Amino acid sequence: MLLYRSAAWFAKGLREYTKSGYESASKDFVPDDLEVQVPGRAFMVTGGNSGIGKATAMEIAKRGGTVHLVCRDHSRAEGAKAEIIRESGNQNIFLHIVDLSLPKSVWKFVENFKQEHTLNVLINNAGCMVNKRELTEDGLEKNFATNTLGVYVLTTALIPVLEKEHDPRVITVSSGGMLVQKLNTDDPQSERTAFDGTMVYAQNKRQQVVLTERWARAHPAVHFSCMHPGWVDTPDRKPVPTHLPLARTSSSPAEEEKLIEILEELARRFK
Repeated sequence: MLLYRSAAWFAKGLREYTKSGYESASKDFVPDDLEVQVPGRAFMVTGGNSGIGKATAMEIAKRGGTVHLVCRDHSRAEGAKAEIIRESGNQNIFLHIVDLSLPKSVWKFVENFKQEHTLNVLINNAGCMVNKRELTEDGLEKNFATNTLGVYVLTTALIPVLEKEHDPRVITVSSGGMLVQKLNTDDPQSERTAFDGTMVYAQNKRQQVVLTERWARAHPAVHFSCMHPGWVDTPDRKPVPTHLPLARTSSSPAEEEKLIEILEELARRFK
């Protein structure tokens, strides 16, 4: 059965996550579906100063939405904000400087945010792929702290804010790279195994998908979704070989529960 699963998901990866997958999907793409206007709706885009996040923020701004850019680097973020305002003509662009790898900062940010703003859509786009094991000032492995714990704290803290609004949504930019990893809750911060940044990133992306499924079940009033952006030419996303062995995609309820327990404990510790 394991061999069958591996073969099936290898075929799926070749079919859906390579150039042929793009060409196949593009046949059903309807450009007019993107011609929507979103005035009166507020969007939060993490990592909105470059790459996918910046492109997303720009398009939302052009369609009349209020955009909250959540970025780590102040100077780069200011430049992105100015460019978005200039090209879109939309003045409703707000900048928030937050390091998602520091959970205390994320908790504090949300406490301040909800006092002044409303939110309809959260787009979890920010992420990192550090290829050498690094620790944050809290002693957390940086990839895990940013891609998993940061997303968990931000989303969990904002769900009550989202639930107050019409048609609330949470969109997490995951990755087809998750297919090369099964959920591993025994060593979530790569303390006991050889460190491979690409595989750690893939594990984080699988964790994001598991979290999304859990949130969707627990909060039916909010629409949760994950997406794979394809191979995109951004600083943190370099193409990886498509022949990597694909892992089984299912995870047991016990494994998922253990992941939640780990994140809940860390979120409480650094609140």
